[in-house]
Amino acid sequence: MSVELQVLHEEVPEPKTSEEGVRVEELGKTYAGGVEALRGVSFEVHPGETFGLLGPNGAGKSTTIGILTTTVKPTSGSARVGGFDVAAEPLAVRRISSVLFQESVVDRPLSGRRNLEIHARLWGAKREEARRSVADTVDLFELGSLIDRPVGTYSGGERRRLEIARALVSRPRVLFLDEPTVGLDPRIRHELLDVIADIRERADMTILLTSHYLEEAERLADRIAVMHGGEIVAVGTPGELVARLGEEVVELRIHGDATAALAAMRVRALADGDAFVVGATIVAPTLGRSSDRVIEEIRAADIPFEAAVGRRPTLDDVYLRLTGGEPAEAA
Repeated sequence: MSVELQVLHEEVPEPKTSEEGVRVEELGKTYAGGVEALRGVSFEVHPGETFGLLGPNGAGKSTTIGILTTTVKPTSGSARVGGFDVAAEPLAVRRISSVLFQESVVDRPLSGRRNLEIHARLWGAKREEARRSVADTVDLFELGSLIDRPVGTYSGGERRRLEIARALVSRPRVLFLDEPTVGLDPRIRHELLDVIADIRERADMTILLTSHYLEEAERLADRIAVMHGGEIVAVGTPGELVARLGEEVVELRIHGDATAALAAMRVRALADGDAFVVGATIVAPTLGRSSDRVIEEIRAADIPFEAAVGRRPTLDDVYLRLTGGEPAEAA
């Protein structure tokens, strides 16, 4: 056994109550070649909260998770997990946390049970304690019918359930879920979302989830931070984020240059800085007016459009406004 794993067996002091969650302050990361992945990222995850990092691929979500799980060293700033500094006290951070990475980490020749037992033992559980924890986790995830089979015989969804179980068998205080459903077919994805939602309701732990699926983050997270270009561009509950666009938006299908049409709308005070273009479509908050009135004013201004509709804003609109990219399909 390595020295590092031996240390994981040692007792770790209880964190201060006020710092049991996650705190990130001005975190920066620059990789070799000058690639700046994080630029002054700051946020706090409260104890017992499920917090979502939402953003497109390349936004900096996985780098943030890497730093918080001590597998990536920050270039600047600081981060604490459960009250422990990730740079100065990495073993303490690992002892109280667990992570589900995008890539599979289970040992396929071994049975599911053996995978869970080894993980529990490595994280310091005594033999009988490990067996009890494994039994409880098997029941929670309804793995009884396959737990003694080699993991190599599992389906993709079954293996992902085992990986989540593995992350929980050490009974962490902080759980990191890095794109937990990426690459799964729609049915399995929804089953896993149910499992994660159940964990969220049952377990007294802090959860940090990364995703580029809007529906996934909205369903699971108490609060969301939207990342773009290595920065946090907005933080709030899903409802708070949507409220930034007002009570109603107008969606216009433009015939011709949508960017030029939006510029014309702004000149005539028919759109503000929160309006945006996606392809041939303009989405513009109504700025306190009715959508019918705004559509009539656009028509009167001789701004050509093929179709127009007023509707309530959604988290998709917020995402597009803040990141300028298409949201991933939550199939």
